[in-house]
Amino acid sequence: MRRTPARRLFAATLLVASVLAPMALAGSPPVQAAGIDRHDSCARDCLDPALRARLDRAIEDVREQAGIPGAVVGLWMPGKGNYVRASGVADTATGEPMAADSYVRIGSETKTFTVTALLELVDEHRVGLDDPISDYVPGVRNGHRITLRQLAEMRSGLFPYTADADFEHDLLSDPQRYFTPRELLAYGMKHKNTFAPGAEFQYSNSNLILLGLVIEKVSGQRLGDFIHDRVLRPSGLRHTLFPTGPEFPAPHPHGYTDQTLSGETADATCWNPSWAWGAGAMISDLHDLRSWARNVATGELLSPRTQAQRLKTLPTGVPGLSYGLGIFETGGWIGHNGSLPGYETVTVYLPPLKATLVIMINTDSLSGTQEPSTLLARAITRIATPDNVYDGGVSPT
Repeated sequence: MRRTPARRLFAATLLVASVLAPMALAGSPPVQAAGIDRHDSCARDCLDPALRARLDRAIEDVREQAGIPGAVVGLWMPGKGNYVRASGVADTATGEPMAADSYVRIGSETKTFTVTALLELVDEHRVGLDDPISDYVPGVRNGHRITLRQLAEMRSGLFPYTADADFEHDLLSDPQRYFTPRELLAYGMKHKNTFAPGAEFQYSNSNLILLGLVIEKVSGQRLGDFIHDRVLRPSGLRHTLFPTGPEFPAPHPHGYTDQTLSGETADATCWNPSWAWGAGAMISDLHDLRSWARNVATGELLSPRTQAQRLKTLPTGVPGLSYGLGIFETGGWIGHNGSLPGYETVTVYLPPLKATLVIMINTDSLSGTQEPSTLLARAITRIATPDNVYDGGVSPT
């Protein structure tokens, strides 16, 4: 039976990984070693060969069973070594191999950048986390009671615009369409709030659209410009960008999705991500995401007090998964995942080991009920950090 298009992509529910059963690979494409470049320090500091072999096999098992065309995995474990590998294909039509230096769309990992930008304004006393959103954006239902903190924590009760049927139809009918932030909010504002502010957790992209508008109003800059000037440039992230349309730097893999009106798989590489804006429009690469993982977890751009508030994660209702100010914690790993048509990513940091894990794949099509990037992260951490297994992530953008 064909899956109802879009509903699972935009439902904004929580997903928890299950372990894929071992499966023999028959004729599977070999793992491609990443080139010896700025991405791969393995020539100097590799993980133990036996551990690398186990990771190679685990990644291929998941990729085969979950139908992932191509994957890039980076794992950095100080004192033990590094692991950077690209496997599979970037283009199913030509068979072009996946490359470790690819750019990808990072979906909801954008939230970590948007919330960092907001927290910089908090440190400058230009906004307060407990300010009501009505102080900055008029017309938000119950906005006098919903705080910026609750928006960043996904506890506002605002209906997620991506779950609106009209939005789903409008996006999938014309994936090249440009959406404005106000247009996006209008889809969600048709619906009543789902609970009282602070009462529950609900992953809602409406929250991040509002926080983006707060940043624009207070800073006087476009959101993408503010993030570039105040977050990307100080962090040295030269391969990360906030696109204004479907532009996509090369090299990048083709991205494949089954979230279409017909239910058939489509190439979503050049779909316009304006519909995700401050919740999920950004692009990055392995090198930058590695740096960003540590930055987010350690608060390099923020005051200690503000970073401590960011890391105060709260239960989500899913065992092993808690959410803070634009970040989650699962199995001790801190960071975020991302998923939007054609691409999924995971960027997380494990403070006790100072370890970093980055995963980039070129599909968002579920394997059963599971996101393929979550399956990969779980399989990798079961081997590399068995005391700290990545148990799950928040839903697609």
